[in-house]
Amino acid sequence: MHCPKPIPARSTVQRGFTLAEAVIVIAITGIIAAVVAVFIRKPVEGYIDAARRAEMTDTADTAARRIARDLRLALPNSVRIFGGSSGTSVEFLLTRTGGRYRADAGASGDDPLDFSGADTSFDILGAPITFAGGDRIAIYNLGIPGADAYDPNPANSSLRSYNGALGSAQSKVQFTPNTSFPFDSPGHRFQVVEGPVTYRCSGGELRRFAGYALSLAQLNPPGGASALLANNVSGCLFTYEAVNQRFGLLSIRLTLAQSGETVALYHEVHVNNVP
Repeated sequence: MHCPKPIPARSTVQRGFTLAEAVIVIAITGIIAAVVAVFIRKPVEGYIDAARRAEMTDTADTAARRIARDLRLALPNSVRIFGGSSGTSVEFLLTRTGGRYRADAGASGDDPLDFSGADTSFDILGAPITFAGGDRIAIYNLGIPGADAYDPNPANSSLRSYNGALGSAQSKVQFTPNTSFPFDSPGHRFQVVEGPVTYRCSGGELRRFAGYALSLAQLNPPGGASALLANNVSGCLFTYEAVNQRFGLLSIRLTLAQSGETVALYHEVHVNNVP
Protein backbone atom coordinates (compact mmCIF):
# COMPACT_ATOMS: atom_id res chain seq x y z
CA MET A 1 0.00 0.00 0.00
CA HIS A 2 1.43 3.28 -1.05
CA CYS A 3 1.33 6.18 1.51
CA PRO A 4 1.37 9.79 0.29
CA LYS A 5 4.29 11.91 1.30
CA PRO A 6 3.51 14.56 3.91
CA ILE A 7 3.32 18.15 2.69
CA PRO A 8 6.01 20.22 4.34
CA ALA A 9 4.76 23.16 6.41
CA ARG A 10 5.13 26.57 4.77
CA SER A 11 7.81 28.60 6.48
CA THR A 12 6.76 32.00 7.88
CA VAL A 13 8.96 34.83 6.71
CA GLN A 14 8.94 38.08 8.87
CA ARG A 15 10.30 41.29 7.53
CA GLY A 16 10.77 44.75 9.22
CA PHE A 17 12.14 48.20 8.42
CA THR A 18 15.75 48.46 7.74
CA LEU A 19 17.78 51.24 9.28
CA ALA A 20 18.02 52.99 5.93
CA GLU A 21 14.25 52.93 5.50
CA ALA A 22 13.69 54.33 9.01
CA VAL A 23 16.15 57.13 8.37
CA ILE A 24 14.42 58.02 5.11
CA VAL A 25 10.98 58.08 6.79
CA ILE A 26 12.25 60.29 9.62
CA ALA A 27 13.88 62.65 7.15
CA ILE A 28 10.74 62.94 5.04
CA THR A 29 8.56 63.45 8.16
CA GLY A 30 10.90 66.20 9.36
CA ILE A 31 10.74 67.95 6.02
CA ILE A 32 6.94 67.82 6.00
CA ALA A 33 6.78 69.07 9.59
CA ALA A 34 9.11 71.96 8.80
CA VAL A 35 7.02 72.96 5.79
CA VAL A 36 3.81 72.82 7.84
CA ALA A 37 5.42 74.79 10.69
CA VAL A 38 6.32 77.60 8.29
CA PHE A 39 2.64 78.02 7.37
CA ILE A 40 1.15 77.71 10.89
CA ARG A 41 3.80 79.68 12.80
CA LYS A 42 2.45 83.13 11.96
CA PRO A 43 -1.21 82.28 12.72
CA VAL A 44 -0.23 80.72 16.05
CA GLU A 45 1.95 83.70 16.99
CA GLY A 46 -0.84 86.05 15.93
CA TYR A 47 -3.32 84.18 18.11
CA ILE A 48 -1.00 84.30 21.13
CA ASP A 49 -0.34 88.02 20.63
CA ALA A 50 -4.04 88.75 20.22
CA ALA A 51 -4.87 86.78 23.36
CA ARG A 52 -2.20 88.68 25.30
CA ARG A 53 -3.48 92.04 24.07
CA ALA A 54 -7.05 91.08 24.92
CA GLU A 55 -6.02 90.06 28.43
CA MET A 56 -4.13 93.32 29.03
CA THR A 57 -7.01 95.35 27.59
CA ASP A 58 -9.46 93.58 29.89
CA THR A 59 -7.18 94.18 32.89
CA ALA A 60 -6.81 97.90 32.13
CA ASP A 61 -10.53 98.32 31.45
CA THR A 62 -11.50 96.52 34.66
CA ALA A 63 -9.11 98.69 36.69
CA ALA A 64 -10.46 101.91 35.15
CA ARG A 65 -14.05 100.85 35.76
CA ARG A 66 -13.25 100.00 39.39
CA ILE A 67 -11.79 103.46 39.91
CA ALA A 68 -14.84 105.02 38.21
CA ARG A 69 -17.22 103.04 40.41
CA ASP A 70 -15.54 104.29 43.58
CA LEU A 71 -15.35 107.85 42.29
CA ARG A 72 -19.11 107.97 41.85
CA LEU A 73 -19.31 107.53 45.65
CA ALA A 74 -16.60 110.10 46.42
CA LEU A 75 -17.36 112.87 48.88
CA PRO A 76 -17.83 116.09 46.89
CA ASN A 77 -14.64 118.17 46.61
CA SER A 78 -12.48 115.44 48.16
CA VAL A 79 -10.59 114.27 45.05
CA ARG A 80 -6.91 115.16 45.05
CA ILE A 81 -3.90 114.09 43.00
CA PHE A 82 -0.42 113.36 44.28
CA GLY A 83 1.97 115.90 42.79
CA GLY A 84 -0.43 118.71 41.88
CA SER A 85 -2.84 118.64 38.94
CA SER A 86 -1.47 115.35 37.58
CA GLY A 87 0.38 112.40 39.08
CA THR A 88 0.50 108.66 39.59
CA SER A 89 -1.90 108.54 42.58
CA VAL A 90 -5.42 109.75 43.21
CA GLU A 91 -7.06 110.00 46.63
CA PHE A 92 -10.64 110.72 47.72
CA LEU A 93 -13.04 110.08 50.59
CA LEU A 94 -15.44 107.21 49.95
CA THR A 95 -19.04 107.68 51.09
CA ARG A 96 -21.34 104.81 51.99
CA THR A 97 -24.70 106.54 52.34
CA GLY A 98 -26.23 109.87 53.34
CA GLY A 99 -29.41 111.74 54.08
CA ARG A 100 -30.91 115.02 55.28
CA TYR A 101 -30.59 116.47 58.77
CA ARG A 102 -33.19 118.37 60.75
CA ALA A 103 -32.47 122.08 60.52
CA ASP A 104 -35.34 123.49 62.58
CA ALA A 105 -37.12 122.33 65.69
CA GLY A 106 -40.73 121.74 64.70
CA ALA A 107 -41.98 120.06 67.84
CA SER A 108 -40.92 119.24 71.35
CA GLY A 109 -38.19 116.61 71.37
CA ASP A 110 -36.87 117.46 67.92
CA ASP A 111 -33.09 117.64 67.65
CA PRO A 112 -31.98 120.04 64.89
CA LEU A 113 -28.34 120.54 63.95
CA ASP A 114 -27.05 123.76 65.51
CA PHE A 115 -24.47 125.75 63.53
CA SER A 116 -24.31 128.66 65.97
CA GLY A 117 -22.54 126.77 68.74
CA ALA A 118 -21.37 123.43 70.04
CA ASP A 119 -23.51 120.46 69.07
CA THR A 120 -23.13 116.69 69.18
CA SER A 121 -26.25 115.25 67.52
CA PHE A 122 -29.10 115.79 65.06
CA ASP A 123 -32.20 113.98 63.80
CA ILE A 124 -32.23 112.24 60.43
CA LEU A 125 -35.10 113.21 58.15
CA GLY A 126 -36.10 110.12 56.22
CA ALA A 127 -35.11 106.49 56.49
CA PRO A 128 -32.92 105.51 59.47
CA ILE A 129 -29.29 104.59 58.74
CA THR A 130 -27.17 101.71 60.04
CA PHE A 131 -23.71 102.94 60.95
CA ALA A 132 -20.43 101.02 61.09
CA GLY A 133 -17.33 101.51 63.18
CA GLY A 134 -15.07 104.25 61.87
CA ASP A 135 -17.83 106.13 60.04
CA ARG A 136 -17.56 109.90 59.79
CA ILE A 137 -20.20 112.55 59.13
CA ALA A 138 -19.53 115.17 56.46
CA ILE A 139 -21.58 118.33 55.89
CA TYR A 140 -21.05 120.80 53.06
CA ASN A 141 -17.46 119.92 52.23
CA LEU A 142 -16.11 122.64 49.93
CA GLY A 143 -12.51 121.43 49.88
CA ILE A 144 -11.21 124.90 50.81
CA PRO A 145 -9.48 126.21 53.94
CA GLY A 146 -12.09 126.42 56.64
CA ALA A 147 -14.25 123.68 55.10
CA ASP A 148 -11.84 120.90 54.16
CA ALA A 149 -12.57 117.30 55.16
CA TYR A 150 -8.83 116.51 55.23
CA ASP A 151 -8.04 119.22 57.81
CA PRO A 152 -7.41 117.61 61.24
CA ASN A 153 -8.50 120.80 63.02
CA PRO A 154 -12.24 120.43 63.84
CA ALA A 155 -12.74 124.18 63.49
CA ASN A 156 -11.66 123.99 59.85
CA SER A 157 -12.98 120.54 58.97
CA SER A 158 -16.33 119.58 57.47
CA LEU A 159 -15.92 116.10 58.96
CA ARG A 160 -16.89 114.66 62.37
CA SER A 161 -16.51 111.19 63.89
CA TYR A 162 -19.71 109.21 64.44
CA ASN A 163 -19.95 107.89 68.02
CA GLY A 164 -23.52 106.60 68.22
CA ALA A 165 -24.90 103.07 68.26
CA LEU A 166 -23.65 100.55 65.70
CA GLY A 167 -25.24 97.58 63.95
CA SER A 168 -28.86 98.80 63.99
CA ALA A 169 -30.81 101.47 62.11
CA GLN A 170 -30.58 104.87 63.77
CA SER A 171 -32.80 107.94 63.32
CA LYS A 172 -30.34 110.19 65.18
CA VAL A 173 -26.69 110.95 64.45
CA GLN A 174 -24.30 111.44 67.33
CA PHE A 175 -20.80 112.75 66.66
CA THR A 176 -17.64 114.18 68.20
CA PRO A 177 -16.08 116.61 68.89
CA ASN A 178 -18.77 118.95 70.20
CA THR A 179 -18.06 121.79 67.81
CA SER A 180 -20.27 123.23 65.12
CA PHE A 181 -19.75 122.41 61.45
CA PRO A 182 -18.25 125.28 59.41
CA PHE A 183 -21.17 125.74 57.02
CA ASP A 184 -24.84 124.81 56.81
CA SER A 185 -25.76 122.82 53.70
CA PRO A 186 -28.36 124.64 51.56
CA GLY A 187 -30.13 121.32 51.04
CA HIS A 188 -29.53 120.20 54.65
CA ARG A 189 -27.65 117.17 53.38
CA PHE A 190 -25.02 115.04 55.10
CA GLN A 191 -22.85 112.14 53.92
CA VAL A 192 -21.54 109.11 55.79
CA VAL A 193 -17.86 108.67 54.98
CA GLU A 194 -16.16 105.27 55.27
CA GLY A 195 -12.66 106.67 54.95
CA PRO A 196 -9.97 107.66 52.46
CA VAL A 197 -9.14 105.57 49.37
CA THR A 198 -6.04 105.86 47.20
CA TYR A 199 -5.31 104.37 43.78
CA ARG A 200 -1.53 104.36 43.29
CA CYS A 201 0.77 103.26 40.47
CA SER A 202 4.23 102.18 41.60
CA GLY A 203 6.73 99.48 40.70
CA GLY A 204 4.77 98.31 37.67
CA GLU A 205 1.58 97.80 39.69
CA LEU A 206 -1.71 99.62 40.19
CA ARG A 207 -3.06 99.11 43.70
CA ARG A 208 -6.06 100.27 45.75
CA PHE A 209 -5.33 101.35 49.34
CA ALA A 210 -7.96 101.71 52.05
CA GLY A 211 -8.26 101.54 55.82
CA TYR A 212 -5.47 104.01 56.59
CA ALA A 213 -5.41 107.15 58.73
CA LEU A 214 -6.92 110.33 57.33
CA SER A 215 -4.30 113.05 56.92
CA LEU A 216 -4.13 116.59 55.64
CA ALA A 217 -0.79 115.68 54.05
CA GLN A 218 -0.88 113.23 51.16
CA LEU A 219 0.54 109.92 52.37
CA ASN A 220 2.81 108.22 49.85
CA PRO A 221 2.55 105.29 50.16
CA PRO A 222 -0.71 105.58 52.10
CA GLY A 223 -0.48 102.31 54.04
CA GLY A 224 -3.49 100.30 55.20
CA ALA A 225 -4.83 97.31 53.28
CA SER A 226 -4.04 97.14 49.57
CA ALA A 227 -5.45 95.18 46.64
CA LEU A 228 -3.74 94.60 43.29
CA LEU A 229 -5.73 95.82 40.29
CA ALA A 230 -3.16 95.52 37.49
CA ASN A 231 0.46 94.56 36.95
CA ASN A 232 2.84 95.10 34.01
CA VAL A 233 1.99 98.82 34.28
CA SER A 234 4.49 100.79 32.21
CA GLY A 235 2.66 104.12 32.27
CA CYS A 236 0.09 105.69 34.59
CA LEU A 237 -1.23 109.23 34.88
CA PHE A 238 -4.18 110.74 36.75
CA THR A 239 -5.34 114.26 35.91
CA TYR A 240 -8.12 116.06 37.79
CA GLU A 241 -9.83 119.29 36.80
CA ALA A 242 -12.73 121.08 38.48
CA VAL A 243 -14.93 121.88 35.49
CA ASN A 244 -17.24 124.11 37.55
CA GLN A 245 -18.67 124.33 41.05
CA ARG A 246 -20.84 121.29 40.43
CA PHE A 247 -18.66 118.82 38.55
CA GLY A 248 -15.06 117.71 38.21
CA LEU A 249 -13.36 115.52 35.61
CA LEU A 250 -10.80 112.82 36.37
CA SER A 251 -8.77 111.56 33.40
CA ILE A 252 -7.07 108.15 33.65
CA ARG A 253 -4.23 107.18 31.31
CA LEU A 254 -3.08 103.61 31.86
CA THR A 255 -0.48 101.72 29.78
CA LEU A 256 0.29 98.01 30.16
CA ALA A 257 3.23 96.25 28.46
CA GLN A 258 4.13 92.57 28.32
CA SER A 259 6.34 90.48 25.98
CA GLY A 260 6.66 93.27 23.45
CA GLU A 261 2.92 94.01 23.41
CA THR A 262 1.59 97.37 24.66
CA VAL A 263 -1.97 98.43 25.44
CA ALA A 264 -2.89 102.04 26.28
CA LEU A 265 -6.26 103.04 27.75
CA TYR A 266 -7.76 106.49 28.31
CA HIS A 267 -10.81 106.87 30.53
CA GLU A 268 -12.70 109.91 31.86
CA VAL A 269 -14.89 109.98 34.96
CA HIS A 270 -17.28 112.79 35.90
CA VAL A 271 -17.18 113.57 39.62
CA ASN A 272 -20.16 115.11 41.42
CA ASN A 273 -18.99 118.08 43.51
CA VAL A 274 -22.35 119.24 44.80
CA PRO A 275 -21.99 119.06 48.59
